[in-house]
Amino acid sequence: MEFPRRIYTLKEFMQARECVEKGYKHRLNVFGSKGFKEKVKRIKSLLHITDYYDFLRTYIRCIKEIKGIGQLRETEATIWLNRYLVENPVEGARFIVQKAHQMKDYLDGKQYYDKGEMAAVKKSIEFLKVLESKRISKDLKQQCTDSLKQWTEERIL
Repeated sequence: MEFPRRIYTLKEFMQARECVEKGYKHRLNVFGSKGFKEKVKRIKSLLHITDYYDFLRTYIRCIKEIKGIGQLRETEATIWLNRYLVENPVEGARFIVQKAHQMKDYLDGKQYYDKGEMAAVKKSIEFLKVLESKRISKDLKQQCTDSLKQWTEERIL
């Protein structure tokens, strides 16, 4: 069975869900400038060492560089990223994990946006904890610590 090119109709949705259930993995494509692709390659290495890369390939087909706001394009199984989101590899990887979890929730028929996005944020925090526990450079560990603090501290407005 082949994953649908787009996921607009109920038939395409069901086909995508069936592919995932049968263990389908995308060949992850990255589109963008040379610098963008190099930064995404570094992010992919963080996903590999945390064993999240296959999870990503299950739900995401493509990562595209855009000039606007980074977001999940669930009808395309694509993540749009701008150059600022990939500057920090730890935060870029966290964002990608969050969007992959949202895509999973979409295909599982769960709420994946608005309040549903909070579950994906929690999963991305779990990813940061896993990454921080790995043997990585001091610089990356510090970025993990900083990101964890940013995403877990209570904010008083």
